[in-house]
Amino acid sequence: MLEGFQGLAEIAARGRVLFPAPGPGLRAALRDALGVLDLSADGVRVERRWVSADGELEGEELSWTVGFGPRTRAYLLRPRGAGPLPGIVAMHCHAGMKWAGKEKIADGPEGPSTEVVRLRGQLYGGRAYACDLARRGFAVLVHDVFAWGSRRLPLAANTPDDYDRAAREHEHVVAKACTVLGTSFAGVLASEDLAAAAYLRSRPDVTSVSAIGLSGGGARAALLGALDPDVASVVVAAMVSSFRDLREEHVASHSWMLFPPGLTGLADWPHVISSRAPAPLLVLYATADPLFPIQGMHRAHEQITETYRNAPQGYTGLFFDAPHCFNAPMQEAAFTWLTENQTPAHKSSA
Repeated sequence: MLEGFQGLAEIAARGRVLFPAPGPGLRAALRDALGVLDLSADGVRVERRWVSADGELEGEELSWTVGFGPRTRAYLLRPRGAGPLPGIVAMHCHAGMKWAGKEKIADGPEGPSTEVVRLRGQLYGGRAYACDLARRGFAVLVHDVFAWGSRRLPLAANTPDDYDRAAREHEHVVAKACTVLGTSFAGVLASEDLAAAAYLRSRPDVTSVSAIGLSGGGARAALLGALDPDVASVVVAAMVSSFRDLREEHVASHSWMLFPPGLTGLADWPHVISSRAPAPLLVLYATADPLFPIQGMHRAHEQITETYRNAPQGYTGLFFDAPHCFNAPMQEAAFTWLTENQTPAHKSSA
């Protein structure tokens, strides 16, 4: 890493511990390192309702405030006429596209834009996977988060492409500002995700809450599962590798979402993800993913397997010969696993 400065990693490791073995206090330390904020989904409103064109799904567009910025917009999708269902918070990805958020993975009443159709073709096998997941018998919540969709920053950009370029160039400023405020970009996103999960759990028509996501959405799902002990099951797609195997080109490819300050002094990334053990965890590895080294994926699989050694049934790691994506075969594997790994009805006392 950092050509011409190869000794930096060795020097940085002297006198301090990088990627330490996880201890029992990891989850609490993670909350502090991320700078998790005390947010809640307040003033929830149903903005509109619709039925999908095929008549199978009913949708609600919801909005709420977390106390700063524009109101969060979210879609809640469920089989039409169904009773209480297990809930899933489906996390939209980063993908360098911040003009859209929830629409990347879920259809609203208007259908997807041209840009979203193109993105789905690249990353999701052309599917609005949150809709397909709802058809399997889940109540699926997909919400925008800080800097995406309805939570866009007030940048001087009037088109989706202009906003995406401006937001990409501005993300380092957002990350710096979050650090100055004692939090982090990942911490703000995690705080909003915790609020969304708490709202979904509070609904009388939802029996449990799980999480799923690809790439940046996978990082969000992983952190939600690590921070919220009431999350039933977690699926992380194409977002797991040991940090110690990353090279410069891998670091450069990722957002600040993956690199909150202080994280590597607590644990390696796979240990953060597996800190929810023995609760159910599915990791989908894309072996042709240029954003992660294959040796890092295998090291991650070994680390997570070791963490789950006393509950081996809790962790499933599946390897797919695929690029950076959450394609149809990966989705089908995830949907089947989620169907088999729901917990009994549970409501948080928090």
